Formats: sequence, structure tokens, C-alpha cells
Amino acid sequence: MPDLDNATLHNWLHHWQDEFDAAYLYLVLAGQEPDQKKKEIYVKLAGVEERHTQLWEKLLAEHGHPVATGRARPSLNARVRAWFGRQFGPGYLLPLLLREEGQEVKGYMDLHEQSRLDDARDISLKLAKESAAHAETLAHLAGRASEPWHRTESGGYLRNVVYGFNDGLTANFGLVAGVLGAAAAPHFVLVSGIAGMIADALSMGASGYLAAKSELEVYAHEIAMEQEEIRLMPEVEQDELALVYQAKGIEAGIARQMAAEVMRDPKRALGEQVREELKIGEAHATPFKEGWVTGVSTAVGALIPVAPFVVLSGPTAAWTAFAVAMLSHFAVGGARSFFTGRGVIRSGIDMFVVGLGVAAVGYFVGNLVAGTL
Repeated sequence: MPDLDNATLHNWLHHWQDEFDAAYLYLVLAGQEPDQKKKEIYVKLAGVEERHTQLWEKLLAEHGHPVATGRARPSLNARVRAWFGRQFGPGYLLPLLLREEGQEVKGYMDLHEQSRLDDARDISLKLAKESAAHAETLAHLAGRASEPWHRTESGGYLRNVVYGFNDGLTANFGLVAGVLGAAAAPHFVLVSGIAGMIADALSMGASGYLAAKSELEVYAHEIAMEQEEIRLMPEVEQDELALVYQAKGIEAGIARQMAAEVMRDPKRALGEQVREELKIGEAHATPFKEGWVTGVSTAVGALIPVAPFVVLSGPTAAWTAFAVAMLSHFAVGGARSFFTGRGVIRSGIDMFVVGLGVAAVGYFVGNLVAGTL
């Protein structure tokens, strides 16, 4: 067997760890799932992921790089996600694993196309197909569209908290830096920071409320239209539903019988069409809750660069605010990685650099404006 270059070895170990993490998270999800049938599905998926891990272990060993399977541990990313999953339940872990399976499909397809090793190409294609099947299963359980690896959506309260916190922190950090750059008196820094915090929180909260309200209004309109279509042209809707079932692999005659059975009950027919044709799932948030969560998290983030000026003064307050804000940027960057799929450290460093840039631009703009007045 030919030896592996560093890039290939790193890539294979990355896939091995991903499969190990997936098995771990499926078991965590199963432990949080109250529905027995879904629980059994997640346990089976965990078993398949463990088999995927063993395939990578065998391939690595054949190429001279055995892994110590007995000492394998979930990554820090997986352990943090598991902790959040235990706090927020299946509603957090299910879409996360759905997205992970989708990313695996793409990653394995890329490996199949790019690898020069036949055994790696064979395994990657096999795993791509099985990951696609997993994604389809999870998409069905989550009420999502098929082939979810083509979708980029993510949401939920936890995401609103992280992104609201990030917006408040970054925006108010830039404002405080600008006021400091203008060499304003300490009480001006405090007043400006608090005013910025309130304005940003109200703005983000209102935006979250209106966005959620608009989405619900669109859904309600679409559902009303579908209900009217079922009333006015049930034959057409029955044919559409039969085609949806056929697209899932059901034989044409059986699909038509199933569609006819569903259409006998208008309420059931509406629910089926909403789920299968419109791809609208059950709403898990209200506009008020979306706005409240986003607004409060924004206010908390915006308070961070201002808080030191409440208890400290002079350069000590300024440097303390800078240090706390930069550490918070790194932390919120790491938290964002749980939605973007990037590494915790890399995502944290990215946000650290963004925060540093915001501080520099705010400071120099404030200094420039003060110098021209």
C-alpha cells in the first residue's frame, strides 16, 4: 500500500473523528428523545456510524496509520454540542445532525472525485450513499425537504441568542471605541454605550419580531390557498399527492390508492399537502418570543464593552473593556461554530480579528471626527 501524504492522512482522520462524533451524538439524541420509535431509529443510526468508524480504522491501518480505537474520544465540538443537546432536547440535536449528514454527503463525494486511491474512492462512495440515506431519514423525522444537503438553513432560540449577542457586542464595541477615540469624558462613554445598547436591542428585537411575524403570515397565506385548492379542485390535488408518493418510491397504483384515502378527509389532506407539497413544518416560535430572545441577547452582548466603565475609570476601564470584549468575541465566535460547522478555534479567531478590526476602525474614526471639530 502506498504511504499517505500529510493532507490525505489529515483528511482521513477528520472523517474518522466525524463518524465517531456522529455515533456519540446519535446516542445522546436517543437519550433525549421521548418517542420510542424515533429513539430506536437514532440508536440504529448510531450503530451504522460506529461501523463507518471501523471502516476508516481499517483503511488507515492498511495504509500504515493505525488508530488507537480504545482511546478514541468525542471531540470538544461534539461534547459541547452534546451538552447543549441535553439542555435543549431533540429540537437542537436533530437539525444539527441533519446538517452534519448533509455535509458528510458532500465531503465524501468530493473525496470520491479527488482521491487517487481505489480503496478510498470505494469507501467514500459507499459512505456518501449511506450518509444520504441517513439525511433523508432525519429530514423525514424533522419534516424537512428531501436532499437536505442542498439546504443551508439553521435556526432556533439558541441561534437567536448567539447571533443577537454577537450583534450587540460588535456594534456597541465599535461605538465605545469611537467615543474613546474622540477623547470624550468617561461619563460620555458610559452614556453613549448605554444608549447604543438600548437602541441596538430594540432594533434587533423588533427585527426578530417582524421577521417571525412575516414568516407566519406567509405560511398562513399559503396554507389558506392550499385549503381552497383542495375544496375547489380535489382531483388535481389528489393527483399531485399521488405523484409525491411515487417520487418516494411507492408503486404508482398504491400511491394513487394512498392519495385517494387521504383526500377523503379534508383536514388530513390539508395536513399532508402542507407537509409534503409546501414543506411547512410545525411552528416552534412565536413572533413575540423571537423578538424577546433576540432583543435580550443583543442587550447582554452590548452591555459587555460598557460594563467596565460602571465600576472603573480612566485607562483602566478602557483597557478592561477592550480585554473583556476581545475575549467575548473569541467566545461568541466559538459558539457560532456550532451552527456553521466550522472548528471552534478557527471560528473564534475569526471573530477575534473582526472585533479587533471594529475597535480599530471605531477608534480612528472617532479620533478623526474629533480632530475636525
